[in-house]
Amino acid sequence: MVFAQNGLPKFLAYAVYVGEVIAPLMLVIGFRTRLASLLLGGTMVVVVITAAMDKIGTLTEVGAWSLEVQALFFFAAVALSFTGGGKYAASTKNTWD
Repeated sequence: MVFAQNGLPKFLAYAVYVGEVIAPLMLVIGFRTRLASLLLGGTMVVVVITAAMDKIGTLTEVGAWSLEVQALFFFAAVALSFTGGGKYAASTKNTWD
């Protein structure tokens, strides 16, 4: 298990469920978009730290950055945390004011 190899408690693996299943579903329906995007961004940081730290400066065989997908998810989550869900979100109340 990746968490145990990095000296982290095994129960943190349940947070992966929240960050990779629950948070994206919340984003899709637009429920608490800013909270869900922060959870997803945090998950991407943990993914890079625990599983892909050796790939930070490497390229794939076609010349793309090895962490391109993780960076895409992280920066999209950061953008959504600033902009929110928009007009058609399931929860329209702005909780950051």
